[in-house]
Amino acid sequence: MLKKIHLLLFILAIIHTTNAQTKPEAMLSKYGTVALKEFTTTADGPDSAAAAVKLFDVGTGSFEISSATGDFVYVFERHARYRIINKSGYDLADQDITLYRNNGMQEKLETLTANTYNLVNGKIETSTLNKDAKFTQVYDKNYTINKFTLPNVKEGSIIEFRYKTSSEFLFTLDGWSFQGSYPCLYSSFTISLPEFYSYKVLRTGYVPIETDIAKITIRNYYAPATLKSKSGNFDANMRKVKYYAKNIPAIKFENYITTLNDYITQIRFELSSTQFPGSGYKEYTTTWPKIIKELMDHDKFGGYLNRKNYPKDAIEIPENTLEPELKMLKIFNQVKNKLKWDGKYNNYTVDSSPKSVMEKKSGNSAEINLILLSFLNTAGFDASPVLVSTRKNGKHPGTPMTTSFNGVIVSVRLNDRDILLDATDKNNSTDIIGYQYLNHMGLKIDLNATDGSWIEIEPPSVSKSTIFYSLKLDKNHLLSGDLFLLNTGYDALERRQEYQRTASESDYIKNLKAKKPGIEISDYQISNLENPDLPVDERMKITLEDTMDEAGNLVYFKPVLQHSFEENPFLLEDRKFPVDFAYPWELYYKLVLEFPEEYKLETLPKNEAFKLPDNAGMFTMIFISEGNKIMVNSKLNITKTVFSAEEYYDLRELFKNVLRKQAEQIVFRK
Repeated sequence: MLKKIHLLLFILAIIHTTNAQTKPEAMLSKYGTVALKEFTTTADGPDSAAAAVKLFDVGTGSFEISSATGDFVYVFERHARYRIINKSGYDLADQDITLYRNNGMQEKLETLTANTYNLVNGKIETSTLNKDAKFTQVYDKNYTINKFTLPNVKEGSIIEFRYKTSSEFLFTLDGWSFQGSYPCLYSSFTISLPEFYSYKVLRTGYVPIETDIAKITIRNYYAPATLKSKSGNFDANMRKVKYYAKNIPAIKFENYITTLNDYITQIRFELSSTQFPGSGYKEYTTTWPKIIKELMDHDKFGGYLNRKNYPKDAIEIPENTLEPELKMLKIFNQVKNKLKWDGKYNNYTVDSSPKSVMEKKSGNSAEINLILLSFLNTAGFDASPVLVSTRKNGKHPGTPMTTSFNGVIVSVRLNDRDILLDATDKNNSTDIIGYQYLNHMGLKIDLNATDGSWIEIEPPSVSKSTIFYSLKLDKNHLLSGDLFLLNTGYDALERRQEYQRTASESDYIKNLKAKKPGIEISDYQISNLENPDLPVDERMKITLEDTMDEAGNLVYFKPVLQHSFEENPFLLEDRKFPVDFAYPWELYYKLVLEFPEEYKLETLPKNEAFKLPDNAGMFTMIFISEGNKIMVNSKLNITKTVFSAEEYYDLRELFKNVLRKQAEQIVFRK
């Protein structure tokens, strides 16, 4: 079970020690032994402003015999040391260790020690963690969080902590993150595996990880007596592997990503096979057909899908004379309107009975979408479950692993294409699935062949947002007229959800007004709110104040009144990981402005257009004047969802030009 030491996340950068001759490994020392030179260690380069620096972070994983059960347990140890440079690094004083328990098994915190070191008058003073600074919080039925706060933390302090855990969960071992919120000089993880266990090792991130493999050694284990066996000693061949990295940059959240966990440099372990003396060889999730068979045999997936004990009035199956697409929509609409999602993503059901879910009218993502799948198949459709990983859960590595999935949607083969359905939100429509499921790939399971294939999870159409102002400017600089908002696709889904989250329409209008100070709204109308297959259409009368700046007889006006960017969403000069927009989108802005006859147009910005290579995106801004009217047309579109690190520069330059053009002003002379 993965354990997380929760840290804030900052900018990717390369770091160096202040003493270029000092090797990162030289900073390693025994617990409780701190050298004076550590109090002057900083980072330079792009990480030079870091509020703290991790001097080292060293972990080990090994297999021991439990004296209580006689079975193997996994023992994880970690020793970390930081230097806190300024107050912004005080968050490091608070640490937590998350432990897992399930089905009578658990992870345990065996030992924990921590110290703070301060340099006072040239001497090192040590403050030790006391019992009052430790407490345990039950997060839910499966997770417990052990928290501790290091004492006497100041600017310039060095802190370190060391702990050991033991776990009965051997399928997924504690992984190791080399990267975190602060630059790190040296990080390593060493795992020692007895010959009985084989694990898949998955790596993510962009920092190089070195690997040292030691020679096979022999270790003697003592197994206590149990009800099934006598006590005794046995030997095992041990394979030790060390993973390490040096001068690791800090990492932080960036705009337009899935989850930062996809980009952090880390390793994870999942059990591949076991081979014990007298027990033979056993594989675990080594091939997709094997995984799929296990899913279909599982009581909370295939067993749930095969149960047909629905209430009699559950879902009405339309007549076969109906057009197939309309028939599919009728079933889809019934399921998504009768069942309410409980907010939990899962690729397994919790309740083993579809009837129970239908009666309580709520369920997790698997329970709802497998019910949809069952009724579609009953109606004769070629429908299949699609296993997915949400954006927050991270991208599936593609290798045969079940632990990386956390959701299921439905694919219907109709008119020679796969139509994706997700009944967890009544606002979803065909091919408009939950935003979190837009993680690009899913594993489609063929129920007839008990096989699977990867399919793309990409919206087939562009989500469009249109903003149209028709306004008149009076001599008091008051703008009045009409505002039209039209949204399709995921933009429409967001508008519907935003409207439904508010207690009333008046509250929704208050929210609209809060986004644009100085606006007054009347005669508000919204159409197609309850029909997800149509655009959300909003119309209103508005007045706007404080949109003009005056200097002498000149009046300055920024024509982009809504959806302008305050800053470039791509601030880094260089980005190591991709930009992920989730879906293709288009923002169209139009303004028709009638100004007073007494005003003369002094300056109108020039028309410009910018295009990304391969038509991946485009921005245009066009100004037209005729008499005492001005028309502004602006369009920004992104036609693909993922941009590589190599394409980042062009994307950043495009948005630079968007900001520049949106900041330009129209000038009138009175």
